[in-house]
Amino acid sequence: MKKTFSLMLLALLALGCSDKAAYKLAKMDHFIEGLMKKMTLEEKVGQLNLPVAGDIVTGEGKSVGVEDRIAKGEVGGLFNVKGAAAIRRYQEIAVEQSRLGIPLIFGMDVIHGYETTFPIPLGLSCTWDMEAVEESAHIAAVEASADGIAWTFSPMVDLGRDPRWGRVSEGSGEDPYLNARIAEAMVYGYQGRPGEQFTSNDEIMACVKHFALYGGAEAGRDYNTVDMSHQRMFNEYMTGYKAAADAGAGSFMASFNVVDDVPASVNKWLLTDVLREQWGWDGFVVSDYTGISECIMHGVGDYHEVGVRSLNAGMDMDMVAEALFTQTIPGIKNGEVSRKTLDRAVRRVLEAKYKLGLFDDPYKFCREQEAARVLYSDENRAIARRISGESYVLLRNEGGLLPLQRKGTIAVVGPLANTGTNMPGTWSVAAQHARTTTLLRGITEIAGQNVKVLYAKGSNLCSDYQLEMNSTMFGRELGRDSRTDKQLLDEALAVARKADVIIAALGESSEMSGEASSRTSLDIPDVQKDLLKALLKTGKPVVLVLFNGRPLTIQWESENVPAILDAWFGGTEAAYSIADVLFGDVNPSGKLTMTFPKNVGQVPIYYAHKNTGRPLDEGGWFMKFRSNYLDVDNDPVYPFGYGLSYTTFEYGPVSLSAPSMKEDGKIVASVEVKNTGSVAGKEIVQMYIRDVVASSSRPVRELKGFEKVLLQPGESKTVSFEIGVDALSFWNQEMKYVAEPGEFKVYIGGDSRTVNEASFELL
Repeated sequence: MKKTFSLMLLALLALGCSDKAAYKLAKMDHFIEGLMKKMTLEEKVGQLNLPVAGDIVTGEGKSVGVEDRIAKGEVGGLFNVKGAAAIRRYQEIAVEQSRLGIPLIFGMDVIHGYETTFPIPLGLSCTWDMEAVEESAHIAAVEASADGIAWTFSPMVDLGRDPRWGRVSEGSGEDPYLNARIAEAMVYGYQGRPGEQFTSNDEIMACVKHFALYGGAEAGRDYNTVDMSHQRMFNEYMTGYKAAADAGAGSFMASFNVVDDVPASVNKWLLTDVLREQWGWDGFVVSDYTGISECIMHGVGDYHEVGVRSLNAGMDMDMVAEALFTQTIPGIKNGEVSRKTLDRAVRRVLEAKYKLGLFDDPYKFCREQEAARVLYSDENRAIARRISGESYVLLRNEGGLLPLQRKGTIAVVGPLANTGTNMPGTWSVAAQHARTTTLLRGITEIAGQNVKVLYAKGSNLCSDYQLEMNSTMFGRELGRDSRTDKQLLDEALAVARKADVIIAALGESSEMSGEASSRTSLDIPDVQKDLLKALLKTGKPVVLVLFNGRPLTIQWESENVPAILDAWFGGTEAAYSIADVLFGDVNPSGKLTMTFPKNVGQVPIYYAHKNTGRPLDEGGWFMKFRSNYLDVDNDPVYPFGYGLSYTTFEYGPVSLSAPSMKEDGKIVASVEVKNTGSVAGKEIVQMYIRDVVASSSRPVRELKGFEKVLLQPGESKTVSFEIGVDALSFWNQEMKYVAEPGEFKVYIGGDSRTVNEASFELL
């Protein structure tokens, strides 16, 4: 055995590993090799089995008889078990009662925080602050790891360009470059930086999902078909997954949809050829909830066939469906799958457990005393408050209505004004919903003693009772009022007439977005819109605080409501951080990461579109025989990158360090930004590039850099971006990654519409 270890070590050193890294890898290989020699076929397939246990169920099924099966070695991990004590009990069965004592890995949907929750991922992306994104993931890991969780099913890096798809709330928006940077930051936050991953007890394994292309579902309907060219895949949709893989993510999750007409769970090209061979990634792949058995409904085989196909394709762990557990051994016996293929999958799962330190200490994540100290702590909540305050996007502020003064009477009106359970947003399965403060209370406390705060519900969430029930199915009811719409409205108007300013808390409930929450209408529900119109008719100034998990069609609101603050779902401390912004204690700095359409008919609408051969003139509406609509122009209500501040910023011209660059060279693009207002503020400076002439049609512009800068009143700062060949490269028709010589335009400004440009040539 010592000779085998020495040979492993020498081989790794020959491959260029450092002494320390090579020793660690050789030690892991030696340990796992020895363990696998002791395992029966039944124990091996047990490692590929991931049933669900506990009270949190996030899919259609729930496994039974889990304890007995763990003792028999038939379970490799469990997910969505809440609490270190409960997890310890399951782990004790695995370690003390199963034949080989192999520990379980425990996972959970820790999507945007654990008990302390942060803004939903779409909202978090609007901070454009990678340090904040990484910090939020780290705090989630600190809390989850103390409470028994070693593995999170996050980050979701599916590119989202269709707001009808509810799961855009879980992603980082429409842009490949920004999506990639956020994917990296999330992986670093959960696992630690490359070379230092899993070196402390408060790091958990990330799971990149959903591989691949899930955000491209047709018609924005969840689980629906995806069909796109390989060029589009790799230039746009694959960018985030690749960045997460390069950042060292420990696991990937296969998506529900088809890729090239083959379901992802049985797609060898996707799971092996691209992920492992082309990208060189070496973690393990888990299916989504019953994803393997759902391949039957895709029409690619029966239960046995999809189980065997999935393992042969590169799947390593089966969430809930148990196809790998039940069908692999029959597949080996009849020659459909090799023992080598099984061993490869088992090794990947065991390696993950080894890297997490579970073989050294199976209970390292069950730290009840530490959990009591860190879960929902004052320190973590303070950080959540700070970060959520930077995620809100000020969409409109006519006449400088905001920030509000701390005097007079404020009416807080709307079905989302006095509910705390909705504040954390969708996929907040471990959140302390019952302890989350309402917006009404947050405003009352932050406003101070010189402000009188009145309240009225004003309306139910929806006039459509069925829609309201469907969108609150996870139990976060808003408490549908037994009063009639007229009675609710009359009460609200009576309260509004007594106020100096009205804050209208309207939009979606938390579960109107997220998984299985696709919508064909993106309007604010009609009964809420009627309430808003009536409030405006009082003549009192109205501030719309918009709650939403996706871009909504708010053209009318943007034309008629003087102030609009998009608050998304801000998490545990949303009530206080929203009030911080409303009263000017925090200057809003968020910028949109998804385009807001005028109506659903414009969807999909995103800034990095192709020009077409018959583009509409800039700022035009309708021209015959042009690419446009009869009834609405092509422009969105709010573009990608847009967001206002309580101050103003002025941009100087774009300057380039040289008029041209070679493929192995660099160019620096710079711009001077000045705070021309009277208060300090943060500006997100955005750089876009256009490849003017290429062998393939290229987008009108693409984000290739950004920086968030703090400027005091009157202060100027020069912001510079280094442009290398990678920023100019794309996958061409032959699927080669190339940068083609020619002219490139550089745009730097405050959103994707900026016309502040300069040009250079790639030689």
